[in-house]
Amino acid sequence: MPETSVLYVLNGPNLNLLGVREPDLYGHETLADVQARCERAADGTTVVFRQTNHEGELIDWVQEARTEACALVLNPAGYGHTSVALLDALKTLTIPIVECHLSNPAARERFRHRSYVSSVAAGVVSGFGPISYELAVRAALALVQERAGARGRSV
Repeated sequence: MPETSVLYVLNGPNLNLLGVREPDLYGHETLADVQARCERAADGTTVVFRQTNHEGELIDWVQEARTEACALVLNPAGYGHTSVALLDALKTLTIPIVECHLSNPAARERFRHRSYVSSVAAGVVSGFGPISYELAVRAALALVQERAGARGRSV
């Protein structure tokens, strides 16, 4: 695990449209609002918060997190259901991965019930709107602390 206190929060396609895209499903908060929530929940840990609509860029960031982050919170959006390439990149990480979704994929269309990311994530937080991100950040950092404690040091 990298000796760092940087948490990566990565977001997949269409999340840049939060607040205007299907607000009855995703709410009225913007991605900037979600970022602020994550930074507050991180309680002093540096947060690298990014969003992309491009699969390759998301994979590049996951690979970067492998050496630069202590943990990863990932909302893969639609790529969670479709991207074996994203799964392969995530499999290279040794840091905690927490999958995060605003809505509850299990309560939505059948094709959303399968996530490639879930198979490599320590856990999944979904269905709580923007609060999902806060919970995911806290869970990821708790996993980092737990691992550090098991190794006799703090992060």
